[in-house]
Amino acid sequence: MAIADDLKKTLTDPTPLYFAAGTADLAVQQAKKVPGLIEQLRAEAPARFDAVVNTDPKVVQGKAKEAQEAVTAKVAEVFGAIDPKKLGETAQDLALRGVGVAAEYAVRAKETYDKVAEHGEQAVRAWRGEISDDIVDLADVVEPDPKPEPAQESPTEGEAKASDAEDASAEEKPAARKTTARKSTAKKAAATAGGEA
Repeated sequence: MAIADDLKKTLTDPTPLYFAAGTADLAVQQAKKVPGLIEQLRAEAPARFDAVVNTDPKVVQGKAKEAQEAVTAKVAEVFGAIDPKKLGETAQDLALRGVGVAAEYAVRAKETYDKVAEHGEQAVRAWRGEISDDIVDLADVVEPDPKPEPAQESPTEGEAKASDAEDASAEEKPAARKTTARKSTAKKAAATAGGEA
């Protein structure tokens, strides 16, 4: 039964749909920014092309050689500092750190998933027009309706006279009689049928 309950809960949970709606809404928001970025790139492109064209190849080669030497020195330093005895401990420590980092990323991923799903829920509400309902609800909370006046216990004179007239007319009418015509005709028919036999 637990599997059926879990399956039912999974199939009725709207969070994945809200996540998809939130992702789509965020994508649309980002897509709206694209024309501005294209215009910015168009404006900056000539300056960047000029910088690349006017760059001296010897300067670029010199910078590349310096970067290569720096990387080689750093690699030699790292390999020189490695102690074979501590390598096992370091590997275990790195593995534990990796598990911790993975758990942290899982928590962050869940938080991000929840935020996007919440954004999607808000987007769906906006698409449906439910935001206006929330605003009305909020307005009711902020400014509640005035308290209704308590119902009057004694009727007004007009209502009292109407009520008295109804009571009087009810008393004047005779009580409804029970119809016994069917019974009496049925008895007569039975008596005549019995007398004839």
